[in-house]
Amino acid sequence: MKRAYSLPALIFAFSFSAIAAGASAATYPLPPPDSRLIGENVTYTVPADNRSLEKIAAEYQIGLLGMLEANPGTDPYLPKSGSTLTIPSQMLLPDAPRKGIVVNLAELRLYYYPAGENRVIVYPIGIGQLGRNTPVMTTAISQKIPNPTWTPTANIRKRYLEEEGITLPGTVPAGPENPMGLFALRLSAGKGTYLIHGTNADFGIGMRVSSGCIRLRPTDIEDLFNRVPKGTRVQIMNDPVKTSVEPDGKRYIEVHQPLSRNDQDDPQTMALQMSAKVKKVLSQTTTDKQIAKQAMARRSGMPVLISAGIEPDKIPAVKQSLSLQNAEGNSAASAPVNAVTAQQ
Repeated sequence: MKRAYSLPALIFAFSFSAIAAGASAATYPLPPPDSRLIGENVTYTVPADNRSLEKIAAEYQIGLLGMLEANPGTDPYLPKSGSTLTIPSQMLLPDAPRKGIVVNLAELRLYYYPAGENRVIVYPIGIGQLGRNTPVMTTAISQKIPNPTWTPTANIRKRYLEEEGITLPGTVPAGPENPMGLFALRLSAGKGTYLIHGTNADFGIGMRVSSGCIRLRPTDIEDLFNRVPKGTRVQIMNDPVKTSVEPDGKRYIEVHQPLSRNDQDDPQTMALQMSAKVKKVLSQTTTDKQIAKQAMARRSGMPVLISAGIEPDKIPAVKQSLSLQNAEGNSAASAPVNAVTAQQ
């Protein structure tokens, strides 16, 4: 599991409570090439209307588990009326070329850099569940498929039969009952069985729920489908820790819970994989190593200022991270044009 939450239970609850966001995609102006910090976090007061955390997340174009990282201890089914949540809309761009599509599995986000435009569009995603991982790769979009049908693979049909007693048809026709949704983008890697696609149930975004494909909310996949051309580069990476040294000298770290590798892994305490660039930033004298250490323990999914020589309680982002840390402790082959054989 990605987090210490019961995915089947969450999915069951949200299948009845989640609705399409209907909001426009989250678009940010690109910072200069030597900067990676975008967006601003905002606060949100939960209204007295019994809305789920998934519904709030969808309104702000955030993934469910991203909301739980930023707001540990929040009831995902029924957040307390009147409580204040942090909407984690600030982030560091991934350490990858600003070209085409970049997916960072650990943060459950997809970044799209439209060619010739000085902006980035960010979408929350669902990815492969434990044992059916979405692979790390660099590939391209080979096919754009409107109104896809779904042809489950032999392994998927076997799994549904053995685990759920469901006999899947050879092909699920296009339409609102299709788990692929109404739009799909085939990736060229391998036999083309991995896709970026929608869903017929508006829940599970920002979670590990698929059989390996990348899922978007219905409004988001339609938006991306209409923007992205065939042949677009797609880079899929898995970096739970990102850092940035900004032009003004400020240093930031953004830490997400890593993807678990087995049922015994605790994403809140398991070892973090870090790139050589991240290790270099953390080792420098201009980095406050104590705050960086606390950020790596907290794993809030939000940028934290780690510049040495700045008092933590003078900086809202750091102050919030430290207070939450103290509060939480240690808890927590090609098919026809519209017929898709896929991991789903």
